[in-house]
Amino acid sequence: MIPSKPSYSLQQFLDATPDLVDFFYNDTLSPHSSYRRGLNPAPPEWTNWREEQRAWRQAAVLFDQSHHMPEMFLKGPDAFKLLNHIGINSFANFGPGKAKQLIGCNPRGYLIGECVAYCHEPDAFELVSGMHFQNWVHYHAATGGFDVEVKRDYPTSENPGGRTKFRFGMDGPNAEQIFKDVVDGVAPTIAFFNTARVRIAGCDVIALRHGMAGHKGVELSGSFQDGAAVREALFSAGKRYGLRAGGTTTYFSACAEGGWMAYPTPAVFTGEEMRAYREWLPGDSWEVRVQLGGSFFSKNIEDYYVTPWDMGYDRFVKFDHNFIGSEALEKTASNRRRTAVSLVWNRDDVTKIFRSMFEDEPPYKQLSFPVISYSFQQNDEVRNGEGRMIGIAAFSGYTANEREIISLAMIDRAYAEPGTQVVLTWGEINGGSRKPHVESHRQMQVRATVATKPYAKAVQVLRGAALGLSVA
Repeated sequence: MIPSKPSYSLQQFLDATPDLVDFFYNDTLSPHSSYRRGLNPAPPEWTNWREEQRAWRQAAVLFDQSHHMPEMFLKGPDAFKLLNHIGINSFANFGPGKAKQLIGCNPRGYLIGECVAYCHEPDAFELVSGMHFQNWVHYHAATGGFDVEVKRDYPTSENPGGRTKFRFGMDGPNAEQIFKDVVDGVAPTIAFFNTARVRIAGCDVIALRHGMAGHKGVELSGSFQDGAAVREALFSAGKRYGLRAGGTTTYFSACAEGGWMAYPTPAVFTGEEMRAYREWLPGDSWEVRVQLGGSFFSKNIEDYYVTPWDMGYDRFVKFDHNFIGSEALEKTASNRRRTAVSLVWNRDDVTKIFRSMFEDEPPYKQLSFPVISYSFQQNDEVRNGEGRMIGIAAFSGYTANEREIISLAMIDRAYAEPGTQVVLTWGEINGGSRKPHVESHRQMQVRATVATKPYAKAVQVLRGAALGLSVA
């Protein structure tokens, strides 16, 4: 049973749980609204997810991100020093008006989590999403002797006092023009992952140049009470450009094209060096509500840990500063076992899964479009043609733009060349776990083709340009 009192620590929970993986695999409910209806006030669909997906490729889509993402505000003379101590990224050019995908590891170089970090002032930062990462930052702020003030703003489902800020994500080929039309006065030109302060409908708004679909999208945020006015202004300006509202189902399916693997299992449950953190972390934290699922099953929770190399984050790891885990990562830098790829499912095998619903044998694990994954930490086995396990698929989803099912996977680098044929095991062991949303089923060996991550060409071009790379 999950303890409900914050005074009950994660370490006490672990001491009282004889089989941690069994508990996470069978008995937990995801804390994230992507896998649990009712946790997010935004609707799953405004119209239908197929047209909402097509909108980010053909016109423009607006997502309401105001409810599901935790936020943390850091302020004080040591705020920069704190993030520099934790983040594996370089901070050499990080300052006001900039943002970055900030990543943190434990001392052994295994991933704890990540977030998007805004730098508003030299001593003021905003961290968006990544509950596991924010908990890790909070711990070091509270115990590491840093002169920094921490303010937490939890998701709506866990925040009876209400959110601090609204947050909208707008993307698609027409997003840039809508942004120019809706801004009061002349809209600024914003470089990728930079920010600007603008006014929309008379409201102060921070605009981050950011996009999941490969266009010049923007993420807009401001005081929560201004959200309705800003949203109305966006749709008024966007009507002529085909702006469509996107629901939560569509939003969480964007990973398939964009290539982002969210929330890997946080590497906090083992190691004496992590004991103090586990004793500090409350027993009702998200870490206690890890929900493992998929065909991969190991009794050892460490087999679910991942490194930045596994996630394809090679370019983020910068040894120009000392950070938690830097020594361990330097030792493994020359022996990077896995990397991140996309896997495109064989269409005949997909058809076979659906056809099993009409056969006498138990059906294969069914596919719920557009988000195929069914656990907060999805882990599906990926094997080579000889049956040897070569990696893990962490997310699977369908995209109406590509008309494919795509898995985001971490596989051995020897098999990462696009066009390589692999096999993904779909469905759980022993006919399915005890998770209430997992039906009785049998496993299916799904053929798949390795492809680039991100899969969508438009996203490859945008990110390549941001990194100064040419994408053929």
